[in-house]
Amino acid sequence: MPLRNATSPDQALTAAAPTRRRYAIFIVLLTLLLHWSALEWAKRQTGSALHDTPAVLQASLHAAPTEPPPAPKPPPRKPAPHHPAPRKPTSPRQQATVPTPVAEPASTSTPSIDVSTADAYTPEPAFTSPTGDDATPTDNTNARYKVAPPPSAELNYDVEALREGQKVYGHGKIAWGFGDGSYTIYGEAGVLFFTVLNFTSTGGIDEYGIAPVRYTEKPFRKSAVATHFTRERNTLSFSASTLSYPLKGGEQDRASIIWQLASIGRGEPEKFAANAQFPIFVAGTRDGEMWNIQVIGEESIATGIGPLTTWHLVRLPRAGSYDKQLDIWLAPQRDWYPVRLRYTEANGEYLDMAVSSIGPLTR
Repeated sequence: MPLRNATSPDQALTAAAPTRRRYAIFIVLLTLLLHWSALEWAKRQTGSALHDTPAVLQASLHAAPTEPPPAPKPPPRKPAPHHPAPRKPTSPRQQATVPTPVAEPASTSTPSIDVSTADAYTPEPAFTSPTGDDATPTDNTNARYKVAPPPSAELNYDVEALREGQKVYGHGKIAWGFGDGSYTIYGEAGVLFFTVLNFTSTGGIDEYGIAPVRYTEKPFRKSAVATHFTRERNTLSFSASTLSYPLKGGEQDRASIIWQLASIGRGEPEKFAANAQFPIFVAGTRDGEMWNIQVIGEESIATGIGPLTTWHLVRLPRAGSYDKQLDIWLAPQRDWYPVRLRYTEANGEYLDMAVSSIGPLTR
């Protein structure tokens, strides 16, 4: 029995036809859309490629200028360092040649003896200014005095010393020998069982008085040093330094200066008066300088041989120096012998030697 409402084949085809058309149209539109999209995409890729190519060229062009060699070449240029190199030796040569002609007229216009005399002790203030007395280069010529050296004798001393805040005591002696135009001095001072100072001076007598030839000094726990007065070459030199001075006459060492003053006292006692001064060039162990020795005045002192009337002299170092102050007491009634000596350090420590006996020379 045939079904009701059954659809015939033609009707089914007729009903399905619109659906297929719509599907076909959709497919066509989709295809067109895809083609259009592909074309657009291709155009964009082509355009981007065209636009990107100049960018790459620009990048390469910008990179190229950063690599040119001219920029780094200036720093390593060799001409720049080569110019000062030859100039450096030329400028000193010119400077070296300039003083030569200047020096020549000076030496020719001024006699050589005047130059040597003027420069003889010119460096002394520079070497000794921290430790010496006030003395100008013109004061370096020693005055001539009438001298009468004391007779030979051996002086013994009681020693008192201040060391590190404590007083210590000992003995000392000075042996003075004079005869046949020559002299010798030997001195030592000791505290407890130690010899703190040992010195010698040898020489002769000339128109200036005592004329040392050699001075040696041996402090406690130190090496001995020597000062040489080479009369043949008129040169004063030191074993402890390279300094040297021309001898002009009247120079003394640290030991002979005491006996030079004693000899002046015996030869010209009128030279001794309060505030009188004796400027004398004195050589130490490393250099030399002018000593301005001042007469303080007459003093009565107690000694191991009784009270004595003495002339008190002092050599004061310059302010701020580390040199010793030297006080000397000469006794006219005992042949002007040094009956007391006192060496005072800048820190206040001292070595005091007071005569205890005077006898004939035994050394």
